[in-house]
Amino acid sequence: MARKFGPILKLAAGHHGGEKSVLAQSVNAHAVRNLAKVPADRLLSVMTRCVFNAGFNWKVIEAKWDGFEAAFEGFDPGKLAFFGDEMLDRLVSDERIVRNDQKIKASLENARFVAEVESKEGGFGKFLANWPADDQTGLMDVLNKRGARLGGATGQYFLRFAGWDAWIASSHVCTALVREGVLAKPAATSKGDLARLQAAINDYHADSGLPRAQISRLLALSVG
Repeated sequence: MARKFGPILKLAAGHHGGEKSVLAQSVNAHAVRNLAKVPADRLLSVMTRCVFNAGFNWKVIEAKWDGFEAAFEGFDPGKLAFFGDEMLDRLVSDERIVRNDQKIKASLENARFVAEVESKEGGFGKFLANWPADDQTGLMDVLNKRGARLGGATGQYFLRFAGWDAWIASSHVCTALVREGVLAKPAATSKGDLARLQAAINDYHADSGLPRAQISRLLALSVG
């Protein structure tokens, strides 16, 4: 690590109204007290929203979300996994949702993924809650390999919005880590870059005691 987290916090505070203000701004509003208790249907709902938000205007998805909830049977993973291709045929013509067949197919595949984990791990929320907070890259690898369209930023945003203590490798976060000597360029897509980002976030967490999601946000705010 190039330096302690204190100077980074000071930079962010200088841009955003002081330390008290920037700490308040950077709190993860999506954090939940007990992720293990969050029902699988709510986590699949968040996952599906992240899949559909990728490359779309999120306001369009937001406006249609009640329709998504109804069309996807409340995101019950067992029910969606059971219906399979029959559900796909119905959803691609359902005007209540954005009718993107590839994203719909991915969402049904993710229902099977969530249902499998739910069965084997005693709950998808429990699976997420039990994953070590210092190994987000490992969890992202599971999402990418076993889920559909959950690689890269989509997986990161899913974890954050689901309530997991997740960092996001945004352009501002990566720009801050270039400044700190962690990354060579303002992007983290290779395994090596992600490993260096993860190690830096873990070091900053150990130094500051702040949640990793908040550290991620503070790094972004330190850019300006």
